[in-house]
Amino acid sequence: MPSVLPVGDPVPEDGALPASALAGLGSRPFGFYVHVPFCTVRCGYCDFNTYTADELGPAGGAPGASRATYAEAAIAEVRRARVALGDVDLPVSTIFFGGGTPTLLSPGDLGSIVASIAAEFGLAPDAEITTESNPDSVALWDLEELRGAGFNRMSFGMQSAVDHVLKVLDRTHDPLRVPAVVDWARQAGFEQVSLDLIYGTPGESLADWGTSVEAALACAPDHVSAYSLIVEDGTALARQIRRGEVAMPDDDDLADKYLLVDERLTAAGLEWYEVSNWARGGPEDTASRCRHNMLYWKGGDWWGVGPGAHSHVGGVRWWNVKHPAAYAERIARGVTPAHAREVLDDESRRVERVLLELRLRDGLPVSVLDATGRAAVNDLIFDGLLTRRAERLIPTQRGRLLADALVRDLLP
Repeated sequence: MPSVLPVGDPVPEDGALPASALAGLGSRPFGFYVHVPFCTVRCGYCDFNTYTADELGPAGGAPGASRATYAEAAIAEVRRARVALGDVDLPVSTIFFGGGTPTLLSPGDLGSIVASIAAEFGLAPDAEITTESNPDSVALWDLEELRGAGFNRMSFGMQSAVDHVLKVLDRTHDPLRVPAVVDWARQAGFEQVSLDLIYGTPGESLADWGTSVEAALACAPDHVSAYSLIVEDGTALARQIRRGEVAMPDDDDLADKYLLVDERLTAAGLEWYEVSNWARGGPEDTASRCRHNMLYWKGGDWWGVGPGAHSHVGGVRWWNVKHPAAYAERIARGVTPAHAREVLDDESRRVERVLLELRLRDGLPVSVLDATGRAAVNDLIFDGLLTRRAERLIPTQRGRLLADALVRDLLP
């Protein structure tokens, strides 16, 4: 979750949602995102809402402000969600634990949060339950306990297989740990394993990036996410670049690395389904796609639990207070932890559909565009940025590279 919260409208202390948000609830996929804000070290490039133990003080504080009591606070917010959403039948189709490093909590704590969601809402029969994890934060027995607690998908933060690249990123794991944890996940019974990669780190050559991609493929993952490094203001990496200690990522270098990962993953049987995500199987095989992320990209409903977590239900988006201590204090008082919210009008929701669905292999329905956007379509097809299939617009590989420009032409 980003570390800077946007400005929005006030939220009632009881967290009640407007009737417009509750209309149609249950007709769209519904999921939970659980933000776990703890890390052992702060990575220099990271702008997420995370905290080390030194920043939060000793364990045993208010619920939510320490690892020892975090599950208690999260479960309290799950119960608040049930009250706010009413008694509508709302089985949960996806749960995603992100961070931070969720697996710094014990498998028992993570499992208790899953159990609370199941108890309050029920789980869809094929519910996808994912946790992110750093490779050095789990062992085989942890993965076995997570699998027993209902988790069925693991996402490991590999980032790179090259030591000097990991050092610039402040990642502490040994690259050799990655194939080990993937193997342990398989032994524990996980059928879906994803690896996260980052390209464009200062000092990373094209050959370095190729080494990382091949190392990821050697693990035979079901899913790979590959994101270009973004230098966020306020991070240690941004300060290093400003001082001239390391170079700013170069757009041409980033494009070359995107083409490399796309071509090698495709050749290995992983098909792109979102600009930065590839899954095993053919274009019509969705089994290995991250269904939780698809819920985001296709405008579903989700409740975000934890400090700084964002939620969306029926066109209303809200976000929790950022600091774990502030979150803990609100939970303890029995009031909503939401900091602010916004109600999206029809035009805002249409614009978001263009921004998000144009990144998908499934494409964007032409009907979502306004007259000006539709008038631009033929030129974009002629320029090789889009293809049109069954009245849906799908970005080509070149279109994926120029996604921002593509959106500007369709949303003038």
